Amino acid sequence: MSLVDSAIVRLLPAVPRQVVRRISGRYIAGEELGDALRVVRELNAAGKLATLDVLGEEITNPDEARAIATAYREAIDAFAREELDSNISVKPTALGLNLGYELFRENLEGVVRHAAERGNFVRIDMEDSSTTDDTLRVYRELRAAGHDEIGVVLQARLKRTLTDVRELADLRPNVRLCKGIYIEPPEIAYRDFDSVRASFVQALGALFEGGSYVGIATHDEWLVEQGQRLVLDAGFGREEYEFQMLLGVRPQLGDELVRGGHRLRIYTPFGRHWYAYSMRRLQENPKIAGYIAADTVGRLLPGRNGVR
Repeated sequence: MSLVDSAIVRLLPAVPRQVVRRISGRYIAGEELGDALRVVRELNAAGKLATLDVLGEEITNPDEARAIATAYREAIDAFAREELDSNISVKPTALGLNLGYELFRENLEGVVRHAAERGNFVRIDMEDSSTTDDTLRVYRELRAAGHDEIGVVLQARLKRTLTDVRELADLRPNVRLCKGIYIEPPEIAYRDFDSVRASFVQALGALFEGGSYVGIATHDEWLVEQGQRLVLDAGFGREEYEFQMLLGVRPQLGDELVRGGHRLRIYTPFGRHWYAYSMRRLQENPKIAGYIAADTVGRLLPGRNGVR
């Protein structure tokens, strides 16, 4: 973390909400489903796929968790109605994991069934390490119950990830592989840049060898290159993998991937919990805070292009 990035993070709580909203506007699709659908249409028109995230994590009220599940079902219906190419990504705590595993599973299974009825797909997001076991447990249980159109996320930062890849191999899982943004204890997570990168490449290779479909989720150009190399070495066709990026982050790199003939899916968050999402993302990943600040200065000052 640079001193500038660290200083930006310390100042974030003092930044007025309207300023945070303006800065985060390119990284969040909006507050309402209609806003998100507009962004998905634009992404599809640019040759990109989407995955929609209804913002709201660490929910503390069962009714609120059920409301988020309903919002996901409404999004799935809208995709079918408007023939949009998007699936959904759900966070366990948004569906009530902190209130109890059974509530979470009930809400998730309802969304998964709804998606299956409409020919869509559900990605179970991975949050911090306190949720990893339950997330992988529900994935296994739903697969055992015959739900095949679901996927999971693995984080290269966690030292357990290669073991998880091997233990899931019998399912040939659909996996989003990312670095992971959560700051975890050093005994369970890699903390240095090169180790996280090395873990990512090792896990990606193991997933490909096991026959998994992988969403290679990164904005790291070196990892993008490694992903392309592994795809080429495996002789994969375009439909056998995809790259994934966050809305508004490194869009030029994403455009290059699309021009190169790769499938690219954009993680598209929306909802009224945008402020908590924005603040947490910036605080958990100070380097992104630095990128956003530089980009914002670049857009406000004539002759500056900013950093993405």
